[in-house]
Amino acid sequence: MNADEGKSPLFAGAPRAPVTFDTHYTMPDRLSDPSLSPIGGVRIGVFDSGVGGLSVLRALRERMPEAELLYVADSGYAPYGEKTDAFVVERSLAIARFLLEQGADLLVVACNTATAAAVHALREAHPSLPIVGIEPGLKPAVALSARGRVGVMATTGTLRSARFRQLVERHGGQAQVHLQPCPGLAAAIETGDLDTPALRELVETFCAPLRAAEVDTVVLGCTHYPFVAPLIAQAMGPAVTLVDTSEAVARQTVRLATARLAGRTPSPHTSPLAGGMRLWSSGDPDRLSSTVHRWLGLEAQASRLP
Repeated sequence: MNADEGKSPLFAGAPRAPVTFDTHYTMPDRLSDPSLSPIGGVRIGVFDSGVGGLSVLRALRERMPEAELLYVADSGYAPYGEKTDAFVVERSLAIARFLLEQGADLLVVACNTATAAAVHALREAHPSLPIVGIEPGLKPAVALSARGRVGVMATTGTLRSARFRQLVERHGGQAQVHLQPCPGLAAAIETGDLDTPALRELVETFCAPLRAAEVDTVVLGCTHYPFVAPLIAQAMGPAVTLVDTSEAVARQTVRLATARLAGRTPSPHTSPLAGGMRLWSSGDPDRLSSTVHRWLGLEAQASRLP
């Protein structure tokens, strides 16, 4: 789906790219599209191994401007893609508990690796909590590919997971799916500087095998990667389509939040939320605040994750 290309101040200073997303998608009419109806009185807990999940947070803020967003960047332990599954599960459960303590009504796992490793454990631990995960957009990529040649750029942790293997079995079909692990790319993006010679060289290293395989569609299988989509698009060439699923995650979150609110009896003692945002980092909170300002054009002071 095409990311909303509106001129909202939300995107001031944010890196954007001429990227086609997981289905053909046009800007909806904000007065008639129920997925863009104001949703207040709900807190959405979002977490990622670092700042990559800000690509999902951006889509959530655009679609749910009246919801309160709680974001945890686990930057002190990033990237998850180079950690063991057991470690990722442990961190995911701990962060979910923290977000629930802050009043989260539902949880968005804005990390492909954490979804692959931990979403099942999260749902077992919190069976009544709506949880939205994210996974590489292989199904729409196969549908978009004109020649059945699809590349997947993702972390080593995502590509080695049983969940991803099942995704390929379900949706790979007759397509040739070329898997490209990208060790170090999420960590490089995590620094916040999105156009350095070293980062360009890293992107070129991972794109070269996909060019050699003559793929015509590339899945951005990590929430960090949309922030360097311009570099990836440049490396792959204009004939290659990039696929991201941030908007699909935002739409699913809207649906679950709407259902959650429909079953809730408003309390006369509860103050309505005003679309605020709270941020925490297990790394440098000031760096998270700065990144949110530079990439999303939003002012919010992050705190250190307890």
